Amino acid sequence: MVNVETALKEATTTIDGAIGAALVDYGSGMALGTIGGSKELDLSVAAAGNTDVVRAKVRAMEMLGLNDEIEDILITLGNQYHLIRLMKARGSSGFFLYLALDRGRANLAMARHQLKKIEAELEI
Repeated sequence: MVNVETALKEATTTIDGAIGAALVDYGSGMALGTIGGSKELDLSVAAAGNTDVVRAKVRAMEMLGLNDEIEDILITLGNQYHLIRLMKARGSSGFFLYLALDRGRANLAMARHQLKKIEAELEI
């Protein structure tokens, strides 16, 4: 098992094209940890904004009566991918991993695979 800092560092060093990563509590919208980012990508603002995305999707699934779980949410921008992975491990519900990727350098399938592996190893 790894801690938050180690997991986020692993995400930004092992996933090609990673710009920044965060672990977010979607009950409060607060980032429990961040790494990377840029002048254009404030990870604290992204954490709060993506919390709204997660909450909206959860509500939509409830209204539709879908008895399923969200694995991840992908937001595709012109130059970036934003990947939100809801955590499922025991004791980690209510949290998500957020990863921003440079679209020109990232392999989305590999990023999803690596983020899933990091989630499995993360201990909150």
